[in-house]
Amino acid sequence: MQLVDFIVHIDVHLGTLLQTYGVWVYAILFAILFLETGLVVTPFLPGDSLIFAAAAFAASGHLNLVVMIILLPIAAIAGDASNYMIGKYFGTKLLERDHERFIKKKHLEETQTFFDKHGGKTIILARFMPFIRTFAPFVAGIGHMSYKHFAAYNVVGGILWTWIFLVVGYFFGNIPFVKANFSLVIMGFIFISMVPIFVGVIKKRIKPTATQGDTSKQSTQTKEK
Repeated sequence: MQLVDFIVHIDVHLGTLLQTYGVWVYAILFAILFLETGLVVTPFLPGDSLIFAAAAFAASGHLNLVVMIILLPIAAIAGDASNYMIGKYFGTKLLERDHERFIKKKHLEETQTFFDKHGGKTIILARFMPFIRTFAPFVAGIGHMSYKHFAAYNVVGGILWTWIFLVVGYFFGNIPFVKANFSLVIMGFIFISMVPIFVGVIKKRIKPTATQGDTSKQSTQTKEK
């Protein structure tokens, strides 16, 4: 519940961090983005909403937008690179042991399905999808994806993800309606970013049903013949 409160009321908590730590908030922002993308066990950290809220504070003069334009992509890119290396050198051993408490196999399977469909572009597309964002570089490392190709997608994805949310937060974060309903806006971001995952789950459930229906029809036709 504390985590949910932190994510939903991230503007309030970020304001408190600013008052308490001042310029060190940049280091906190860097650390949270790095950990969310860099460790396969921390997919719950609020990357999207944190960038949006930080940009809104920049628009009101409490944070420096230029510093975040430089700093946050570095955190995102370094995080994915770290996660890739963990997957490449330790992924197989981690999966051989019982780490279900920390690494959900369901999320790994969803990410692998996403990889099968989109290939290397998954590294870019996953940036905008919670959980898959964290597991994508790990799965790429386990699959021994060429680091040269991974790095190219990683840099593009890291820059696009952070800059898009910085721009949106900077120009829209301080609109009176958004400020008055910041919690609802953050929940909206979370819901929209989860839509592709829900669609994928629904498609998975529909396909077996459709396949079973086709099989039943074929067997009926065979009997009739």
